[in-house]
Amino acid sequence: MTDSSSASSLIIGGAASSPRAPLTTLPPLALYIHIPWCVRKCPYCDFNSHTASPVLPEQEYVDAMLADLDQDLHAVYGRELSSIFFGGGTPSLFSAEALGRLLEGVKQRIPFADDIEITLEANPGTFEQEKFVAYRKLGINRLSIGIQSFQQEKLKALGRIHNGDEAVRAAGMARQAGFDNFNLDLMHGLPDQSLDDALSDLRQAIELKPTHISWYQLTLEPNTVFWNQPPVLPEDDTLWDIQEAGQALLAEHGYAQYEVSAYAQPGRPARHNLNYWSFGDFIGIGAGAHGKLSHPDGRIVRTWKTRLPKDYLNPAKSFQAGEKALTNDEMPFEFLMNALRLTAGVESRLYPERTGLPLESLDEHRREAEQSGLLQVEPSRLAATERGQLFLNDLLQKFLS
Repeated sequence: MTDSSSASSLIIGGAASSPRAPLTTLPPLALYIHIPWCVRKCPYCDFNSHTASPVLPEQEYVDAMLADLDQDLHAVYGRELSSIFFGGGTPSLFSAEALGRLLEGVKQRIPFADDIEITLEANPGTFEQEKFVAYRKLGINRLSIGIQSFQQEKLKALGRIHNGDEAVRAAGMARQAGFDNFNLDLMHGLPDQSLDDALSDLRQAIELKPTHISWYQLTLEPNTVFWNQPPVLPEDDTLWDIQEAGQALLAEHGYAQYEVSAYAQPGRPARHNLNYWSFGDFIGIGAGAHGKLSHPDGRIVRTWKTRLPKDYLNPAKSFQAGEKALTNDEMPFEFLMNALRLTAGVESRLYPERTGLPLESLDEHRREAEQSGLLQVEPSRLAATERGQLFLNDLLQKFLS
């Protein structure tokens, strides 16, 4: 899940004087569940993940997450869950029994939509056919498989625990277990990666016929091994060639780009992530999970939970580490940094509906962004141009004072 809390302190010009109206319609509600343990921490990973001990505290952690959820129920307001996402870490380290008990506890507290999407992140090194059949029987109906590459030297450089053959088998086992909707996670711009290397990975992924491919460039993040010991990455010209050729290859095989790094077959975008990008609501439970909840009086509050598993499991400590109510000044950036990631953007009416602020409060900066060729001149939509998608940070800067 994308952590956007660092943007909350940025100030937007032109919005402070606009009154915020009560929210007559609350946005869809989703649930993010963070399971923080991995077999091994990857050198590029800046997520809240921790090396697993031989025996995971499944029962205690499920109990804690349900107690954590109880504390957020006041903000549900009778809504049902449209999606659930198990992220991590590696959620597939947990047994089907533990995940089943958690899902049953969640359902007792919040009703599920009839067509709810429930996604589980999994890594090829954790695939066991029997376990994944059991996951499917629980109602988990979508997998996101962390492949990253099919090439052994690249996987070794990334610190992954699986090999290319295991990655291929994982996709096959997912389908055999009854998952007809699954994502493959792939990186490009890997250490010493050539254009041919990157396209070979993409072709292999496409051959496995996933409904969705997340294809994104490796970046060096602070507080990671790669940040302190940077590998040799491809030159900018090579990265540009990879991006252009990869997008063309995906389009050729029916994978439409609907977000900066997300490509889907028709009707198969990730509904959970679409909710994030359209400024929907989500409860976050588990160590370090983030949430965003809207209230009928117009308040919109971001929350974050205690980060270290040992503290999260300590009954003497609070589940919630902090919260922040978004101000009028912060609202435009908070909304646009999500909505403008979508290649088609969002309908303009969504801005007042989800923020309580008038659309006119964006006018001055919207005109400036349109004149710069970064924002589409389309009154009924808020959407970046092709150039704006390439220079998204520059586009968002137009809304900062």
